[in-house]
This record gives sequence, structure tokens and C-alpha cells, in this order.
Amino acid sequence: MQTWRWLYKPGKPFDGRFIARVLVKTALLFAALNLAFVLLDPLPALGKLSLYNRILPGRARLPYGENPDAAYNLSLFQLDAMFAAHEVTRAPARDEFRVLLIGDSAAWGILLRPEETLTGQINAAGLVAADGRRVRTYNLGYPTMSLTKDLLLLDYALPRCEPDLVVWLFTLESFDVQTQLDSPLVQHNPAPVRALIARYGLAQDPADSRFVDLSTWDKTLIGQRRALADLLRLQLYGVPWAVTGIDQEYPADYTPRAVDLPADATWHGLRQDLFAPADLAFDVLRAGVERAGDVPLLLVNEPMLISTGANSDIRYNFFYPRWAYDAYRQLLYAERDARGWALLDLGATIPEADCYTDSAVHLTPVCTAELAEAVGAAIVGASGG
Repeated sequence: MQTWRWLYKPGKPFDGRFIARVLVKTALLFAALNLAFVLLDPLPALGKLSLYNRILPGRARLPYGENPDAAYNLSLFQLDAMFAAHEVTRAPARDEFRVLLIGDSAAWGILLRPEETLTGQINAAGLVAADGRRVRTYNLGYPTMSLTKDLLLLDYALPRCEPDLVVWLFTLESFDVQTQLDSPLVQHNPAPVRALIARYGLAQDPADSRFVDLSTWDKTLIGQRRALADLLRLQLYGVPWAVTGIDQEYPADYTPRAVDLPADATWHGLRQDLFAPADLAFDVLRAGVERAGDVPLLLVNEPMLISTGANSDIRYNFFYPRWAYDAYRQLLYAERDARGWALLDLGATIPEADCYTDSAVHLTPVCTAELAEAVGAAIVGASGG
């Protein structure tokens, strides 16, 4: 029987030629593994291999986090892995009216526990669609404000998640043309984003330097070691997350939303006299409506703080001078009227400062309940066709 005796007690001492042969063979094997990794590109397939929705419950929101050890969550940019960890990948129940909710950090639920988020509170309300099915919403919101980021997630989710309705929450900040590609999720998914730019003729440069294009070296086993480690960590964090339900940090103290505002009337460097409709990414919103196709799409202009503090005559809040937000709403209504969009404008419906936490768009649990009541009623109305 073959044993390892040759290694620790060889017939003759190992010489330099033997050691050289071993090193050469090892190097060749290592090179072959890296070449195979480049050619096979196994990350998408590996991302779909998940303990979630099998051994572990699916997460209620897409993975996102900056301190994994405290929140049992992390940010990664592999869409297959992100969705494989989410509860939305389960097949719909027969009596389920399935609603996908996309949007920014307000939709994702910064400082809110899963049951306190917009989707959590809508689901707890026990709503029933027009055809008698129970309404079940899924949180596909993701922090960072960019309609292009939302379109990327919508494009990925539509053929895989079998929705009956999509709810798209946004605010003016997500419309800035110059920051559409600032989201790391967009930057690290250049191929699908470029495909969307080409398909819908979006006003973004497919050669933009913000896209993270991988070199051949980056695609090797060595170059992808961080991505592979993130896939593994996402699985490992699933156990403490399933036990605790903690998927983000909940600091006892945080910097509250600003009420006293600077005397600055510009928005992203734009003055009112230089503003033009082309400064807003309505082309991306139109692309999302087109991409939804036969799936009904409800657009929601999300609530925001309306300050009554210093310089509130100039600005509504930290994000917006009054002229910019007013111009945005006029353009939004004009698009709605011209294209027959279903639009729910809630921008001014929850103005109180006490309703917001660390941002002019992040609601407290109590005020999220107000939003859930309004959006839930609109979902039931939209379910009737």
C-alpha cells in the first residue's frame, strides 16, 4: 500500500534537482488553476450556492454593511450572491400577490429593524389584493441614491422574482445626472450597466472611468480572493444573523438630521438660472418603466423633512434648495401626465423633523408606519389592474 514514507524517510536524500522539479510542478499547477479561473469565471455560479433559503432563512433585505462583525452583514457587489441570500428567491406562494420594492437607503431601512421597515410594516398589515391574494412585499432597496442603481436591481430581479407589481421609491437626489455612476454597486457591475445604457440609450458614458473593469490578472484566483472571501463570509455571518436578527448597527447615538441649514441656494453646484431638465435622469426612470413591461409599476416620490429652522426659506432640508425640488416636482408631474405613469407623490406628506433620524429621508419606525399605510393602500389599489 502506498504511504507517505517516501516523504519523511526517502530512499536517498532529496537533492536540488528534486526540489526544483517540485517547485516547477507547483508553479505550473498554480498557473493552471489561475488560468482555469479566468476562463471559467466561476464567481456567478459560486454566488448562487447559498445556505440561505435552505439551511438558513433568507434575509429580509439585500446584504449591506460596513462593520460585518457588529452587524453580521457586509457589502458585496455580486448580484447573484446578494439575491441568493434574500428571501425573495423563494418561489411565490399560491395565494401571494408579490410586490418588489426598490429604492434607496430609506427603502432599505437605515436604523430600522427589518420588521420596522416599509416592507416589514406593509406585510404586518395583512393587506389583501383585489383578487383575494395576500399582499407580500419584498425589500430590494439598497443604500446610495441613484436611479441607475435602482434600474440595475430592477433589471436583475424582474426575470427571476416573478413580481405581480413593482413599487419604485425615489427622491430628487437619485436623479442627479452627474452622480448616476457613483454607487459602488453600479461601478462594480459594468457589464450589465453598459448593457442597460446601450439598450435604452441612457445619457451615461459606457467608457466612464468610474466603472471598475477587471484586468486578466484581476480575474485570476489571486485577483478574486477578496470576492471569494466575501462570498464565504456572507454564508458564515448567516448563522449569528439568523440567531439575533441583527443585520445593521444600531448606534445609541448618531448625528441627527439637520434642521438649521446653510444659506446655500445651489444643488450639486447648479444655480436656478443654470438648471435644465437634462440635469435630471428622467431617461433612467423611463427606461425602468419600459423594462417593467407588463408588470405594473407604481412610482413613489418618497417623504422628506421640510425644515422650519435657519435658512428654511432657502432650503427645504440638507439635500434641497426649494427651487430645485419644486422644479423637479413640476417635471415629474409633466412626465406622469405625458406618459400615463402611476405616481404617488408623498414628498410633503410627512414634513415633521421628529419623524426623521440621521437624514432628511430616513424615517423613524412610527413615521414609517404612516408611509406604510399610504403605500399599502396604493398597492391594493394598483392590484385591481
